[in-house]
Amino acid sequence: MSRQFIALFGVAALVTAGCAAEIPVRKAGPDLVLPAEVETITSRVPRNATLDSLLRQHELAVELVDAAVQSARGVFDLRNLRAERPYKLVRSFDGVLREFEYQIDADNFLRIFNPNHERPGELRAAVVPIEKETEVAAVRGEINARTSSLIAALDAAGEKVQLALAMADVFSGSIDFNSDLHPGDGFEVVFEKSTYEGEFAGYGDILGARFVADGREHMAFRWKDPATGKTAYYDEDGRSLRRFFLKSPLKFEPRITSGFSLRRKHPVHGTYRAHLGVDYGAPHGSAVVSVADGVVVSAAWAGGGGRQVRIRHAGGYETYYLHLSRFGKGIRGGARVKQGEVIGYVGATGTATGPHLDYRVRKNGAFVNPRVEHAKLPPGEPIAGVHLAAFRQQVEDARGRMATVLAESARATPDAVRANDQ
Repeated sequence: MSRQFIALFGVAALVTAGCAAEIPVRKAGPDLVLPAEVETITSRVPRNATLDSLLRQHELAVELVDAAVQSARGVFDLRNLRAERPYKLVRSFDGVLREFEYQIDADNFLRIFNPNHERPGELRAAVVPIEKETEVAAVRGEINARTSSLIAALDAAGEKVQLALAMADVFSGSIDFNSDLHPGDGFEVVFEKSTYEGEFAGYGDILGARFVADGREHMAFRWKDPATGKTAYYDEDGRSLRRFFLKSPLKFEPRITSGFSLRRKHPVHGTYRAHLGVDYGAPHGSAVVSVADGVVVSAAWAGGGGRQVRIRHAGGYETYYLHLSRFGKGIRGGARVKQGEVIGYVGATGTATGPHLDYRVRKNGAFVNPRVEHAKLPPGEPIAGVHLAAFRQQVEDARGRMATVLAESARATPDAVRANDQ
């Protein structure tokens, strides 16, 4: 830069400064509103908190707390405020509430906001859907000494119990997750996974899965019927995975402690007598589900059987669920139940040495072995022939996505994948 330019720049700066000093400054009048400074607080709801107590602890004006509670009450049952759920609060330093957000569940949040900053008491509330990002993911797992259950195998792969529950529902007609899994079995699954602001926000649909259980391969692919709009799962040839009966009335963890027998030594009485069902050992309070659609015949005390639910199904079948700790909501004589609906909870009522479920099946008036009878039952309706070509194309797409995502995952985290495969 030349000396002449520097000198010229200096003169210009002096002239500008002199002119600025001569211009009168207009003072802010009542028509000019300066925005108040705000702070944003993110935290989790403490135990035993109400919306009123939660807002008051952030030193908001009392009248604003009352207005916020009143507005929220119109769109959300405030009794459902839950501890440890995340929330965000935006307030000005003078105690004015600008915005409050509380995450109700994985899909919605409660929003209280001020649409007009000039009138801080005018608060509105709404339940707003969470805008989640959804991607297609895939994972594989193996049943071994370290991961002996589906839940443990998915946990080792970095996924959550909700995915295990969804997989159990998909294969509930063909795999008994209580007894069919053995070391060396494994699975691959491709599914939708959602995030919200970078955090896990839930699973969507399972698009396809392969499961080897007890040495047998099971395939599952999701299909939406173009005519009815209903979705269901089928094998690679379009045969339904839904069975008339679920393979087990319990999802996870229980083990078969006693099978069907016409002569078994009773664990309490010590005498030999028929045992006309299958005993599942399970933790107290485990959910018990109806194995098929039906009508509840009775939900009552049954002597040595304790609290018992008896359900009538089509085809001359009845199922019995004994030793329950309590009945499911709405389960009483005459109630209609759907396959997979919770009808009670594992207990040790009646003549029992510990918590377990005695599950029985009666066909045309005679008790039959539930496990043998299940193998005889036909599958649900297959995919209509007119849709088979489209379904098979969807199967190929799902397999391709599974292979692609698993390959990308293996390249990104080879050590984790190898560890889970061992």
